[in-house]
Amino acid sequence: MGKINMHENNNRSVAFLTLGCKVNSYESDAMLKLFQEAGYEVREFNEKADVYVVNTCTVTNIADRKSRQMLHKAKKQNENSIVVAVGCYVQAAKDALEQDEAIDLVVGNNQKHNIVSLLEQYFEDDSKTQALIDINHDQEYEELTIDGAGEKTRAYIKVQDGCNQFCSYCIIPYARGRVRSRKTEDVVNEVNRLVASGYKEVVLTGIHLSSYGVDLEEGNLLSLIVAISKIDGIERIRLGSLEPRVITEEFVQTLSKDEKFCPHFHLSLQSGCDATLKRMNRKYSADEFYEKCCLIREYFDKPALTTDVIVGFPGETEEEFKTTKAFLEKVAFAQMHIFKYSKRKGTRAEVMPDQVDDSIKHARSTELMELEHRMRKAYEAEFIGQEEKILFEESITIEGKEYQIGHTKRYLKVACESEKDLSNEIISVKILENLTTDVMLSKIID
Repeated sequence: MGKINMHENNNRSVAFLTLGCKVNSYESDAMLKLFQEAGYEVREFNEKADVYVVNTCTVTNIADRKSRQMLHKAKKQNENSIVVAVGCYVQAAKDALEQDEAIDLVVGNNQKHNIVSLLEQYFEDDSKTQALIDINHDQEYEELTIDGAGEKTRAYIKVQDGCNQFCSYCIIPYARGRVRSRKTEDVVNEVNRLVASGYKEVVLTGIHLSSYGVDLEEGNLLSLIVAISKIDGIERIRLGSLEPRVITEEFVQTLSKDEKFCPHFHLSLQSGCDATLKRMNRKYSADEFYEKCCLIREYFDKPALTTDVIVGFPGETEEEFKTTKAFLEKVAFAQMHIFKYSKRKGTRAEVMPDQVDDSIKHARSTELMELEHRMRKAYEAEFIGQEEKILFEESITIEGKEYQIGHTKRYLKVACESEKDLSNEIISVKILENLTTDVMLSKIID
């Protein structure tokens, strides 16, 4: 099969596809920047390109399958292209990828910063290459940077990688390795660059954000937020998914005094039943989780408490499910993401006894989604008639009318009827009513 000689081609092109989490999105933006600096023309993934980079995900068996499909799709689009597989699926399934003829270059986690030089090296010897490290013994944080992001007003910033938790259903610690934190000064420098590019909101993200700083000589998540808050031009600081243990009195008290901090806490629960939590190898009880929610509500007015829940985990009885449902109602979450348990090869949960039937998972998922809808509507109702500040993001048309769409600090999605482009402006509005199932209607306060 003929390969493209990049040294003879001044119009090198690259196309990206990103699967999975916000950390992957950040890393794709950073890799894209490296390609642009090297002179590559960036194309859409469905267009013909010289190089295709698929940033893969391995969180579930379905994610694995999707990753494989997209790698093969890339090669079909241009059989003479170079297909580069990067990311978590690569790290977890390197043996299978080595045998896959659709893939030319394999780049593991913590080697993404070398992707352009690895590609150039590939063209030198024209042979299948892999750049994988023993991620479980790597202690260095891989420094990648961005000056902008896919979204125009909100930038996701990766500040941490790896996880030490080893939940029984999760493969990610094996694909991402141990906790590695980014230096505070590097994060601050990146935020300053994003401010210069016009961004007003940053979202701190990581594989296990609550562990930020455990491997540093000094600093933790709270001190990082405080450092970012001092940067002129940043209007909002939002956090990704958190573990309950990071919620301390000092943490919430300090943040409650910070005008830039968004009171939106995504606390990943997974189950409200202690017996299920123990099988999952989660490091807290339902009571401890509830205490943290109460602590947040002591310091913040109507904070958005959101969460993830897994139904049908191995061994989950009807009684355990009812315990979880009752706990969710007790907390009264603003929003929930409901997931049906899916076996993940290589995890302890995969071989646990008493696997739950798919029909039961479906019924339980449906029941919790109905509860989620009721609780979300109840939370949204608390803001009708209230004044809120919206960071506007884009224009959309609903039933023939032009609306500007944005989010409150608590991440309520709000629309305002306007033909003027309000993107990246923060404006005070009055919340009027629900416009659609997931958008609230407002009017600008003169």
